[in-house]
Amino acid sequence: MFALQPPEITESFCGTPPALRAAMPSPRQILPGSTYLVTRRTLRRHFLLRPDPELRTIVVYMLAVSARRHGIVVHGFCVLSTHIHLVVSDLQGELPRFLEYFHRLLALATKVLRRWEGAVWDHEQTSLVRLETSEAIVDKLGYVLANPVTAGLVRYARDWPGAKSHPDDLGGGRMRAARPRVYLSQEGRKRWPAFADLELGLPSDVEPDAAEVWRAAVKRSVAAHESRARTELARQGRRFSGANRATSVSPYDRATSEEPTRKRNPTFAVSSVPGAFSAAVVALRAFRAAYRVALTRWRAGFRDVVFPIGTWWMRKAHSAIVAT
Repeated sequence: MFALQPPEITESFCGTPPALRAAMPSPRQILPGSTYLVTRRTLRRHFLLRPDPELRTIVVYMLAVSARRHGIVVHGFCVLSTHIHLVVSDLQGELPRFLEYFHRLLALATKVLRRWEGAVWDHEQTSLVRLETSEAIVDKLGYVLANPVTAGLVRYARDWPGAKSHPDDLGGGRMRAARPRVYLSQEGRKRWPAFADLELGLPSDVEPDAAEVWRAAVKRSVAAHESRARTELARQGRRFSGANRATSVSPYDRATSEEPTRKRNPTFAVSSVPGAFSAAVVALRAFRAAYRVALTRWRAGFRDVVFPIGTWWMRKAHSAIVAT
């Protein structure tokens, strides 16, 4: 069940014509109980999330209080200077609210810490990749935890000094952070706990007695991602920049390395599980088709139209009827 898989298969737009994609952004289906890889980047790749002790405290504290508030289970995370990765499960179907709350808290605290004027996050939509299989969850956790190696920063993920979860803590570990000294006003501190505990939970399909087996699978995934990254860096004739350099850069500088243009924004990943990709494509296309039909009728004035299950924004913003 937890064996390493070939590189994951992801879906982006399921064959939607380019003109239609430009005219109508694809709706997101938010289903309670789903697990996601979440990625958010800083504005113009500034090093605003530089891995220093204050920033680590801010991330863990804000993530802990945000997850608890919105019923989110955090499985793993890693923060690099220019972006943040999370693997989380959304128990209550409130992922958009969680992200809005967490990203806002983290941005405001970062602005105070860095004395930064203007936006912290870039203007791209937050990347949400729904992980449809257990194998995809393991693979993406490996990707997230090995990200400092993939980025050419450190040779081993354990050497990264930024905020991150450790494979040994997954599925039962706890990270504690004191209330940040920045951003929270003296008056506002009365409603913020002195300490916040971030619990790293198991995916819903992993039984507690299988936790060790699952952690071992994640560790193998991390090692595989690290090995591929080291091989690629050697092929390019590059060296790891090192943790010392990462902690000493100015947060106002920007990354200058080339970054591939993000030509797609995947919707899901299945990690090459036989039949899973086709099933996910069929389900996603059915949701989008039903959503378009319902939205057309809604715009025509029919308020009794029923949107497909997983429709989030229309229910929250307009009290639309959504199938259950």
